[in-house]
Amino acid sequence: MTDATTQQPKAALGVGSIISESFSILFGNFIKVVIIGFVPTLIGLLISGVLSGFGVALGVETQTFDSPGEGIAMVVSFIINMVVYSVTTALLVQLAYDAKLARPVQIGRYVGPAMSAVVPLAVISIVVTILVGIGMMLLIVPGLWIYAVFSVIAPAIVIERAGFGGMSRSRALTKEYRWPILGALILALICAMLINIVAMFIVGLIAIIGTAGMVIAVLLFAAISTIGVGFLSIIVALIYARLREIKEGVSVDQIASVFD
Repeated sequence: MTDATTQQPKAALGVGSIISESFSILFGNFIKVVIIGFVPTLIGLLISGVLSGFGVALGVETQTFDSPGEGIAMVVSFIINMVVYSVTTALLVQLAYDAKLARPVQIGRYVGPAMSAVVPLAVISIVVTILVGIGMMLLIVPGLWIYAVFSVIAPAIVIERAGFGGMSRSRALTKEYRWPILGALILALICAMLINIVAMFIVGLIAIIGTAGMVIAVLLFAAISTIGVGFLSIIVALIYARLREIKEGVSVDQIASVFD
C-alpha cells in the first residue's frame, strides 16, 4: 500500500535556467542596463567622493579615521550607497520582467514605482547588510544564509508594494529553497566581484593621471560597476518570479502586469 498522505516532490528552483536567462537578459539589454544604473551610481560616487575623497570612493585609497568627521563621512557614504543600490535594483527588477516577456523596455515607466519603493527598500537593505555582516563574522555561512533568506526583498517591495513587510515576505517565499538560491547568488556575487576588480584596476591606472584622469575614472567606475549590480538584480528578479510560480501559481506576465 502507498501512503495517501505522501507529499508530491518539491518543484525544483531551476538555478541553471535562471542563471542562463539572467545572462541572456543582461547581454540582450546591455546598454539599457548600464544606462539605468549609471546615473544613480554616478551621483552616489560624487557625493561619497566629496565626503571621503574620490580615491576612497573608488577603492584605490584606504579610508582613514584620523578625525570623527571621517567616521561620519563613512557612515553617510554607506547610507548613500544603499540608497543608490535600492534605486538601481528597483529599476532593473522591472526591466528584467519586460525583457523576459519580450516587451519593450521603457526606462521612463520604471521611475515612478522605483521611487515609491526607495525608502523602505533602502532602510531594509541597510538592516539586512548589517545582519549579513554580523553573520559573516560568525564563520561566514550564517551571513550567506541570511543573505539567501532576505534575497527577494527588492522585488517583493517593488512588485507587491510590501513596504517594510518586505523582510517577512522574502522569508516566507525563500523557505525550503534557500540553498539553491544561495548557489545562484554566490555565482552572481563572484561575477560582480570580478567585474569590480577589473573596474578598480582600470580606475587605478587612470586616476593617477591627474584631475582629468580622476574624472574619467569616476565615469568609468560608475559604468563598469553597474554591470555587476545589473546581473545580480536580474537574477534576484527571476528567482522571485520562479518562487511565486512554484508557491502561488503566479506567472511572470501577472507579476509584470502591476506596472501596466
